[in-house]
This record gives sequence, structure tokens and C-alpha cells, in this order.
Amino acid sequence: MSRATLWLMLALLLAAAGSLAAGKVWVPLDAWTSADPRSIIIVELRLPRTILALIVGAALGVAGAAMQGYLRNPLADPGLFGVSSGAALGAVCALFFGYAAQAWLVPLFALAGAAATMALLALIAGRSASLVVFTLAGMVLTSLAGALTALAISLAPTPFVASEIVTWLMGALTDRSWNDVWLALPLVALGIAVLARTAPALDALTLGETAARSLGVEPRRLQRAIVLGVALTVGATVATAGVIGFVGLMVPHLVRPLARHRPGATLWPSALAGALLVTVADTLVRLVPSASELRLGIAMSLLGAPFFLYLLLRLRRRLA
Repeated sequence: MSRATLWLMLALLLAAAGSLAAGKVWVPLDAWTSADPRSIIIVELRLPRTILALIVGAALGVAGAAMQGYLRNPLADPGLFGVSSGAALGAVCALFFGYAAQAWLVPLFALAGAAATMALLALIAGRSASLVVFTLAGMVLTSLAGALTALAISLAPTPFVASEIVTWLMGALTDRSWNDVWLALPLVALGIAVLARTAPALDALTLGETAARSLGVEPRRLQRAIVLGVALTVGATVATAGVIGFVGLMVPHLVRPLARHRPGATLWPSALAGALLVTVADTLVRLVPSASELRLGIAMSLLGAPFFLYLLLRLRRRLA
């Protein structure tokens, strides 16, 4: 284990502890025991929220690193496959048709949307292992899901439903419970395990597709593994936290120097850094002095958009 990984793990522990203590009501360490009535704030509210932040951040970080390694594009993001948009559309359908009365139905519809998108992506791409066809198929599904989501908002039966849809699309960890943790944890763990197995193939792809084939990489099998892993990780995060963008774009860039720019070696540091980023961001949005809590998805967009612009400017300078 490298020194950088150890530092990331230490920072993650400190961030998790800060997330448990921070909020509109600060809970000091000596009040975390069951003898103190304030401990229920930790156990029932902040602990599941913190754990979910770690899960969501790790999932988006790994998904982003895997996508950038597979597409060999530093600007790739988990939303590019359409899985995030499909999962969001599923949740929007649950809200639109009034199925949100039971809390577990919205995540279930979101997971169904992610699975449907994954199936359509495989169907459109067909047997082709071409990265161009695969990327274009993802862009088509992203546009279609976005259009259908906008249609649902415009045709919402009541202003309350429209407000609920927009709020969900903003992404947040507010009022999340242990049920959300138990839903996301196994799916994200399985997705990360699938993506972790692609690490050698991602490293081989840096030599080119022909060289990767000669080293035993099967493009279609790798494509299926990437789609399945991204669908599980991103689908689970959208199902439990809504749409939180730019994490999968930013994190791999921040940790890539620590992995000597090897795509396969970037996966685990991206998981740690993603968990750290989302946990810190979720803690900070709770501390913003406002009447209502700032949505995490909005905060990440405010942070990610300038970062994306910086990457574009740097890429333009390199090509100039």
C-alpha cells in the first residue's frame, strides 16, 4: 500500500468524523455515547448519511476512473453512458405517477431505469466493440432520457410533483436512512468488484487496441464488464442520492499522478478520493448559513464546472 493511499485513508477517517459532528447542531465527541440523548442524532441521522456519502463518492470515483481508462478520454464522465440519466428518468417516473408514497419505490424505479438503459446500450451497440459506436450510443440514450425527463416535468399533474422531480434531480443526501445504505452498499460493492477486475485490461489498452488484443484482452468482454460495473455503481447512487455530477470527472484527474498515470492503478485511489470529496462536500453544504440546506448536486456542479473548463483550456493548450 502506497504512502499516498495511506494519507487518503487517514483524510477519509477525519472527514467522516467531521461529518458526524458537523451540522446545524454540533455534536461533540463526548456526546456520541448511548448515555447522551444527543447520540440519537449520530446513530439515526448522521451515521447513515455519512456512510452513504462514502458509498456514493467511492462508486462515482471508480466509475469515472474506469470510464476514462476504457475510453482513453480524460473528459469522460459516468453520465456519458446514459446510465445516470436512465436511472434519474426511472425515479422521475415513480414521482410522476405517484408511486413515491412508499420510500422504497423511488429507488426501485431508479434501478429499473439504470438496468433498462444498460440493456438498450448493449442492444444499440450490438456486437461491435468499437469505442466510437459505444460512445455515440451512450450519448443518444443520455439525450433521450433527458428529453423524457423534461417532458415529465412539463406535464407534471401538480406543481408539487414538478417540485419533487426537480428536487430529486438536484441530488442530495438529506434525510437518508439506513434503508438507503443497505440498498446502495451491496450494489456498489458488486459494481466496484466488477470494475476492479478490468484493471489489467485498462492498463493494456494504453498500448492500443491491437497490442491489447495480443495481450489477451477481449474487447467485447471488457465492454460488457465496464457497462455492468458502471450501471451498478451509478444506478445505485442515483437511486439513493439523486443526480450528483462531476465527481467521476474530477477525482481521477486528482489521483492519476499518484498512480503514475496507469488507468488500472487509478481505480482504488479514485474510490478513496471520491468518498473523501463527497463526504467533505456534504459536510460543507450543511454548514452553509441558509434557510434550507444547499443541495449537494448543486454544490458539486458549482465545483465541477470550473474544473471542467480548466481541463478544456489545458487540453487546448496541449493541442495548440
